[in-house]
Amino acid sequence: MRDPIRVLVLNQISESGLARLPAPAYVVGADIESPDAILLRSADLHSTTIPRSVRAIARAGAGTNNIPVAQMSARGAPVFNAPGANANAVKELVLAGMLLAARNLPEALRFVDTIGADCVDIETLVEQRKKAFSGFELAGQTLAVIGLGRIGCLVADAAIRLGMDVIGYDPEITVDAAWSLPSQVRKAHSVGEALRAARFVTLHVPLFAATRGLIGTDSLRNVQPGTVLLNFSREGVVDEPAVLAALDEGRLLRYVCDFPSAAVDAHARAIALPHLGASTREAEENCARMVADQLRDYLENGNVRNAVNFPDTWAPRESAFRVVIANANVPNMLGQISTAMAQADLNINNMLNKSRGDMAYTIVDVDSPVSRDAIASIEGIAGVLSVHYLPAAD
Repeated sequence: MRDPIRVLVLNQISESGLARLPAPAYVVGADIESPDAILLRSADLHSTTIPRSVRAIARAGAGTNNIPVAQMSARGAPVFNAPGANANAVKELVLAGMLLAARNLPEALRFVDTIGADCVDIETLVEQRKKAFSGFELAGQTLAVIGLGRIGCLVADAAIRLGMDVIGYDPEITVDAAWSLPSQVRKAHSVGEALRAARFVTLHVPLFAATRGLIGTDSLRNVQPGTVLLNFSREGVVDEPAVLAALDEGRLLRYVCDFPSAAVDAHARAIALPHLGASTREAEENCARMVADQLRDYLENGNVRNAVNFPDTWAPRESAFRVVIANANVPNMLGQISTAMAQADLNINNMLNKSRGDMAYTIVDVDSPVSRDAIASIEGIAGVLSVHYLPAAD
């Protein structure tokens, strides 16, 4: 019988997700020593020492900025996330953001809050003041969606159903996203083209070097006067001072985001929400279940799905004896691994190898039990980052 797999939980994770890691095969909790894996949401792992025992990290959400991914890659440990699991929640919040901006709802709500209980003629006061909050409708407006992943595609589809025209830009759109994108979405060939065409602009791109400050002084020169910019992606994809300057100059009518700051909160034309994008019961449950399933399949079978640093690699078991190897993506690794197994009298039943950038990952099913000496021999190959032996459960 296998020893229980130990999973350290660092945040409040939906019970429906934790239930996917059942006892006695798993020991799950907030005080686990020498964990095999870490399951978390927003806990910052950059400021802590990750135990050497950790074989994988799973985040119940999309972004992994709070995880030292490069460090885990060097250890040969995958970092899982849950792309698309919170997509509907974010889509609905984007729609709410557009309505908040178009109908001047924050100001209207603040006005109503100022009406005291002793006001003798609320109806007259409301009729006198309501014109100050007149807005415009979404139907007939053009929305630019920058980033056409799962969330961007859902936003585009919802906007079309509201009667909006939609233009999209994503130079790295996946085949799956392209298939799910409504045919009515017009294609932009650059960020500038998308900005010039739209009254509303919504951002749905990951944060990395190429997208940091994507919307800044230069790109904002392309917007129509009175444009509404929405950022429910990552704080760093906009240059905040440039956006606030564009608000002051009237090039932007509104900036709606999910990332409060002192400067944004102080600006009368900015609307900041307290990071509510994935804050629904349904999204939290979807994310927790998704990453728990991915983590379990990796820890038990070595299959990799939705890791930000490993290639997607999965195969049905063809024997009870499986070895999984993470290694640098360099020539002759498969030859050396095969040789080490042959020298240990192991007959390879099936081998699957995938690569992603500098990382390669191999699943090997063999016909007989694998000794510790055989594992050590593979671990000794230059460029091998991790080796795990995963015999089938009894």
